[in-house]
Amino acid sequence: MGATGSRLEKALGDQFPEGERYFGLENFGNTCYCNSVLQALYFCVPFREQLIEYYSNNKNPADAEENLLTCLADLFIQISSQKKKTGVIAPKRFVQRLKKQNEIFRSYMHQDAHEFLNYLLNELVDTLEKESLSAKSDSDTSSTSEKIANGPNISHANGPNISHANGGVQKEPLVTWVHKNFQGILTNETKCLCCETVTARDETFLDLSLDIEQNSSITSCLKNFSSTETLNAEDKFFCDKCCSLQEAQKRMKIKKPPHILVIHLKRFKYIEHLGRYKKLSYRVVFPLELKLSNTVEDSDAEYSLFAVVVHVGSGPNHGHYVSLVKSHNHWLFFDDENVEMIDESAVQTFFGSSQEYSSNTDHGYILFYERTTTASTS
Repeated sequence: MGATGSRLEKALGDQFPEGERYFGLENFGNTCYCNSVLQALYFCVPFREQLIEYYSNNKNPADAEENLLTCLADLFIQISSQKKKTGVIAPKRFVQRLKKQNEIFRSYMHQDAHEFLNYLLNELVDTLEKESLSAKSDSDTSSTSEKIANGPNISHANGPNISHANGGVQKEPLVTWVHKNFQGILTNETKCLCCETVTARDETFLDLSLDIEQNSSITSCLKNFSSTETLNAEDKFFCDKCCSLQEAQKRMKIKKPPHILVIHLKRFKYIEHLGRYKKLSYRVVFPLELKLSNTVEDSDAEYSLFAVVVHVGSGPNHGHYVSLVKSHNHWLFFDDENVEMIDESAVQTFFGSSQEYSSNTDHGYILFYERTTTASTS
């Protein structure tokens, strides 16, 4: 990395951002899935700052129990406090903790970056909630737990595609700083076609998983996500008002867009006649600036792309992960230990392939957008 580090410093010259650090992460044998997501999260600046602040305020060496939260905070502090501007860091402690906590990540097999991201965010939420409950039981006042949660009480974060155990009955689970960054709310509307009663059910999410089509865009994928589906025949809906099964129309809308919108493109599809998963190399255009128009409360929520986790390879069970990151108006390419500057125009080379068989196997897989318009208060 010495050579690449000095090349990066030369490329940025006097434009090297004050106080910023660009460090590659060592690969411990197929841990690129982890490295690529960690880089995206590190350059999610509000998340990084709140993690470091939380850890600095709540670190208690006397009874500190090591978990993924403490290991992640340690890693981020280690990177941000380096004297050198560039280099390589070994996230050994974090990877060891990850493997200790979850047997899925113990093998040297190719892992899924999206599965890892979901697991990590939910683990951070669980840790914060447990600490909050522990603080409540230790103190008669709720001020400590409010400080730990860093927010008021509302509904629990739980991705639409994730089953997430609460670990107990909580009337009003706390909203942590993880929720404040990543949590959005979906509303699931079902309209009975007999009595026209609309039933709405809200659910929270930490990321959106979108079905993809060839030669499409994020905007069209989001429209499909919110398209109306008719429930009939065997899929009829039980209407409480009619007290019977009825034909109905169902659609999903974004009720409350998150501050950080994470979009997972479903590039791995199970093909029944093959009996296995296949990678969809479809070209899906993801813009640098995104407008969310299918929301309930905000007419237009505007977002700016700041990170992309890219899957490199032709199949789901092998390949490599890298990440593209925007930092201080510069785009950087992170490939484990290596970090280099890329031109903004290079981002479009990761949209996918317009033909099924192509030599280009580098495809955008997880997109990270930060909201640029302030949410309207209701």
